[in-house]
Amino acid sequence: MIVGWQSSTRMFADLVLDALAMAIWQRSRHGQDLAGLIHHSDRGVQYRAIRYTEELDRALAVTSVGSRGDSYDNAMAEALNSLYKHELPADVD
Repeated sequence: MIVGWQSSTRMFADLVLDALAMAIWQRSRHGQDLAGLIHHSDRGVQYRAIRYTEELDRALAVTSVGSRGDSYDNAMAEALNSLYKHELPADVD
């Protein structure tokens, strides 16, 4: 289940921090233990921000990064992303 997300045309650390905050809030409001939260991502630079890794540590989240050059690792996430990306005009900045 996707518990945190955010969308933008730019890749900033605040973008992924907002998504993580949403995931933490969603899990907390349902009384779920955050220690089981799995964070799936690609190797994007926004996921390597110090503030972001500190927040993951604070939440006791487990990180899961796909292997380099293997598009099948993220196939389900990319398929979902393509659904709403298809709806956006090509010139959106």
